[in-house]
Amino acid sequence: MPDPILLPIFGDGRKEWVECRFDPIQPRSSDQMEGRRTESQTFGTPYWVAGYVTRPLLRPEFGVMDAFMMQLDDNGQTFLAHDVFRPRPIAHDNGFPLSGSKAGGGAFSGDAVLQTITNPVTIVVSGLPAGFQLSRGDYVEIRKSPLVRSLHRVIAPATANAGGVATLSIRYRLDTGVFNTSSTVHFEKPSCTMQIDPGSYDGKKSWANRSPSFTATEVFFS
Repeated sequence: MPDPILLPIFGDGRKEWVECRFDPIQPRSSDQMEGRRTESQTFGTPYWVAGYVTRPLLRPEFGVMDAFMMQLDDNGQTFLAHDVFRPRPIAHDNGFPLSGSKAGGGAFSGDAVLQTITNPVTIVVSGLPAGFQLSRGDYVEIRKSPLVRSLHRVIAPATANAGGVATLSIRYRLDTGVFNTSSTVHFEKPSCTMQIDPGSYDGKKSWANRSPSFTATEVFFS
């Protein structure tokens, strides 16, 4: 399977999308029982679903979008999906990629080290700038390889100490059978691997509507 491709970029790369849906799905079944009881069971692995709508595109930009969709039609090609309205920790999102210096020296571009997995919902991350802030709802990506990624949201505020180390509470659980401390951590456009939902692309071209849209679902590799 080829490496996933990136979402298309139009113009300055900061205002391509006017609408984005990016949600986690936890498979679950619920049954209404006698005696006013409801029994619920969760199963399987949580996964992400997304929906994107572009801004009105110019004709050359439509060509970029059409080429992107044609690439994704080839034998299940995947792309890297992220929440375009929250592409980096909100405390550091000034509209430009993350930058600065790591607490231990060296440039910081959003990549960090998975130092410890305390448990599947608690991880220790190092290689951050001192004082780097994570807020509720920020995304964090754990990456084993270009295709094998696990995307999570931070559920409690955290701040890196003077050594650039922070403990993060995440949701959903990290699959420790696949990911370990040899994996890397990413805060700049944290992504998961998705495929376009068949038949979801709407690329109509008219003077009244020039905003293509599509939906997608996460797929797993190991």
